[in-house]
Amino acid sequence: MRALTPPDDPKPARRPRLAEILLAEGTVSPAELDRALESQRSRDLPLGEILIIQGAIDEAQLLDALATQFGTRVLASGECTPDPSLAGLLPAALAIRLGVVPLRRAGAALVVMTNRPDRDDDIRQALAHDGPVLLALAGRDTMQAALTRIYGKDLARLAEARTRGVYSCREWNPERVSRRWLGALLVGLAAVLLAPAVALSLLFALALCVSAANFMLKWLALHTMSRRPEVAEGATPPAPPDTARRPVVTILVPLFNEPDIAANLLHRLTRIDYPPELLDVLLLIEESDRTTRQALTRASLPPWVRTIIVPPGQPQTKPRAMNYGLNFAHGSIVGVYDAEDAPEPDQVEKMVARFAEAAPDIACLQGQLDYYNPGHNWLSRCFTLEYAAWFRLLLPGVQRLGLFVPLGGTTLFFRRSVLEEMGAWDAHNVTEDADLGLRLARRGYRTEIVETTTFEEANAALIPWVKQRSRWLKGYAMTWATHMRDPGRLWRDLGARKFIGVQVQLLGTLLGFALAPVLWTLIVKLFGWPHPMDRFVPRAGYLGIALFFLASQALTIYVAWRASALPRHRRLRGWIPTLDIYFLLASAATLLGLAELLVKPFHWRKTAHGGYSEAGQAAQAMRAQTDPASSFSRTSNAVER
Repeated sequence: MRALTPPDDPKPARRPRLAEILLAEGTVSPAELDRALESQRSRDLPLGEILIIQGAIDEAQLLDALATQFGTRVLASGECTPDPSLAGLLPAALAIRLGVVPLRRAGAALVVMTNRPDRDDDIRQALAHDGPVLLALAGRDTMQAALTRIYGKDLARLAEARTRGVYSCREWNPERVSRRWLGALLVGLAAVLLAPAVALSLLFALALCVSAANFMLKWLALHTMSRRPEVAEGATPPAPPDTARRPVVTILVPLFNEPDIAANLLHRLTRIDYPPELLDVLLLIEESDRTTRQALTRASLPPWVRTIIVPPGQPQTKPRAMNYGLNFAHGSIVGVYDAEDAPEPDQVEKMVARFAEAAPDIACLQGQLDYYNPGHNWLSRCFTLEYAAWFRLLLPGVQRLGLFVPLGGTTLFFRRSVLEEMGAWDAHNVTEDADLGLRLARRGYRTEIVETTTFEEANAALIPWVKQRSRWLKGYAMTWATHMRDPGRLWRDLGARKFIGVQVQLLGTLLGFALAPVLWTLIVKLFGWPHPMDRFVPRAGYLGIALFFLASQALTIYVAWRASALPRHRRLRGWIPTLDIYFLLASAATLLGLAELLVKPFHWRKTAHGGYSEAGQAAQAMRAQTDPASSFSRTSNAVER
């Protein structure tokens, strides 16, 4: 094995080319090399990486060829443990970008491990070391493990505080908030005891105002979706994107306790119709999650999929894991998928094409979400109807109204430069998606809804559904409270329209669910029973309230009916009248979320996946027969078990 010694001539007249070495050793055929070189002409990627992804060579063969090319050797497995005291010689971000880890000292020389010896000049210049630098080679996974060992703790701390404090909820003080809420609760109880009719009437009036605001927002969103988008006079259609120069796309997939769906996830990812050389999928796994790590060890990962182990830390949340994984991303576009997601095959291509033609202030593209197990039970049917209304009508309407777009937690694609400028995700916010959407709006960036669908698993069990929804609504409360710490600044950042929209979209959602039971007390009037508000509300007033309720109910039914126009949703229309009962569950979830906000604000209630695969198979099989327009259906007839 070749020893590591300083080269007599650090810049030889001519190194042999990698292609020449591989051909001379018979590692690749001329046809395989020609194919890889053709791909390299339109890709800013190393030849060796393209050959691996195309299946022409494996990593060991590439490392041997690079060792020959650069006059060094491949490290044995026992030689790859870096000295943590050398971390100060190179910043973590630069080490990751260059693909190098300071390994150990050898006298006056510094031994570094790398899988990119072609960057040797940059590596030597970047290191804070005046003596000789000896390059040794290691594989991708070995490099990843070494980077984690030497820089992991620092990167984990950065992931916890990547968002600026003024925009983050990490400074949330549960004790102080609890004291304020306790004081407000005591005042409320005193009011109820001293004047119950007055207290209930005031709550009813507040609930009615909130309901009216939510009604107006829904109506405006629906109205704007009924109109064609305006096109500037004389505007020319954008030029088609240059598909020969596609960018690298990184997709972050956070996993936690997901051993049962790992194989299905990998199968779904392999259906993505985008050049594999330009895909960079990062599976983000907590260090403590041994079951998922073992499941992935048994799986055969394609070369464009990497496993990133997230070091322990607090809080243990999805946004913290994504912040950590972002350090290792290669792409200029960063996407997010959940573990159970099944994106349409052309989805990444659509996102890339849209970014290529969109204005620079379009920083985020949000795809539509749907469920592949709507027929499992009543809860999954209502959940599917709710998502159809949200992603196909209301959210696009909110976008057209010029309000901030509360992002969904998956099928998101960002310009990486903007994402890093924003401080990525708030690791302490349990609805990091909505928070990031608001921060984007505050900085003048826009989010656009793209007509492409990701199918995922609807939570179809009552208690898990309430827990999941309580986390979402708790995050809404945290997001609203965090950004309203300085209302004047928020007003200046957003302008009047978006500021008012934030109040309705976040606070209005919370109050609407929390106060819905107060409105339901009016049902006693249907039976001719007295109501505490009788002393304040005349009969004509009750008539006006009843008419408003009818209008609100009609709007809810119409939105759900219109949103369920796709063939795969039409069979759900008979369940639309039960949505009011479904939304009462959200009222229970709101109260649970607000209570948890006081005692466990950063606790992430994990949603289990993979429990409804049979329903998913049946639903997707029916879609394949009844909805040929869906590209997802054309590609696969079932969600694999």
